Amino acid sequence: MSDVVVVFHSGYGHTLRMAQAVADGADAELLEIDADGNLPDGGWELLAQARAIVFGSPTYMGNVSWQFKKFADASSKPWYVQAWKDKLAAGFTNSAGLSGDKLSTLYTLFTLAMQHGMLWVSQGLMPSNTKATTRGDINNLVSYSGAMAQSPSDGSAADMSGGDLETARLFGERIAQQVARLKD
Repeated sequence: MSDVVVVFHSGYGHTLRMAQAVADGADAELLEIDADGNLPDGGWELLAQARAIVFGSPTYMGNVSWQFKKFADASSKPWYVQAWKDKLAAGFTNSAGLSGDKLSTLYTLFTLAMQHGMLWVSQGLMPSNTKATTRGDINNLVSYSGAMAQSPSDGSAADMSGGDLETARLFGERIAQQVARLKD
């Protein structure tokens, strides 16, 4: 069992690819929310055992997908007994627009973590925001609160920006580093 679990919903494969990048960086276990908004068997137990939970959702209409929201609402059972209190938390999202109101989605993930009494891990990366910046650079969407990615609405998951995926991988590394610090 990994110390880090990435729980996410992906509608078209883009958020799955981002979740895989975060998991690669954190040596984390993936826990996918299905198309009906449910976790697989053993999912709640896996989250209970994790030291860090990373939340991921596409940004649809300026917020998390309804499938992720169903999961968040179902987390009221662990909330009631404060099962996730003091675990590390982090979040990531993807949308078609460069802005796409991704920050609203990250705030929703942050709020979920705060409701559970969790400790939020920030992105921890300096921005790539100069004239020379390209979509291939890390943190070129300039997020501090979590990892963001942008995927054209007519592009497949294979078309995702290498910079966004590397940003997600580095974010996973940061989360794993913070877990290791808390173990000491």
